[in-house]
Amino acid sequence: MIVIRLATSDDIPELPRIERSAGEAFRATAHAWVADDEDTPEELYPPRVAAGNVFVAEVDGHLAGFVDASVKAGDLHVWSLDVRHEHQGKGIGRALMAAARERAIRLGCKGLTLTTFVDVPFNAPFYESLGFAILPAPPKRLAKILETEASRGLRNRCAMRAPL
Repeated sequence: MIVIRLATSDDIPELPRIERSAGEAFRATAHAWVADDEDTPEELYPPRVAAGNVFVAEVDGHLAGFVDASVKAGDLHVWSLDVRHEHQGKGIGRALMAAARERAIRLGCKGLTLTTFVDVPFNAPFYESLGFAILPAPPKRLAKILETEASRGLRNRCAMRAPL
C-alpha cells in the first residue's frame, strides 16, 4: 500500500538517495548522463519541508518517492518528482502529483508548473497525462529556469503548466 504524507526533517537525508535511484531510469534514454548528474543539495530541502511543500511516498514503511515544490508567482512549482527505480510504474508518481495538486488548491494557487524533458516518455508525456500542457512561450520565471538548466547541459526541455 502507498502512503502519501508530508515530509519531515527526518526524511531529508533520504531524499538525495531517492533522487539518485530515480535517475537510473535515464540510463535507457538519450540523456543517460542524467543518472550520474549531481543530486539536489540537501540544504535546499529544509525550508520547503518546513513550508509543507514536500510530500513523500511510503511503501511498506520505507520511503519510495517524493515530490518537492514551492510557491512561485501564484503557482505551485514542482522542482522534482522522484520515485526509486524499483518502485517506478506503480502509481507512486501519480499519487505524489495528486498530493501536490491538492496542496496547490489549498494554498489558492492558480496552477502547477514544472520543467522537464520533452523527449523522455516518463517526463513530458507523463505530465500531459496528468493535465499539464507544454507552454510554447513560457513566462519569464519558467524561461529563466530553462536557461539555467541549459547552462547545466540539460537540453530538449520544456516548461509545462496544469491549471487548477
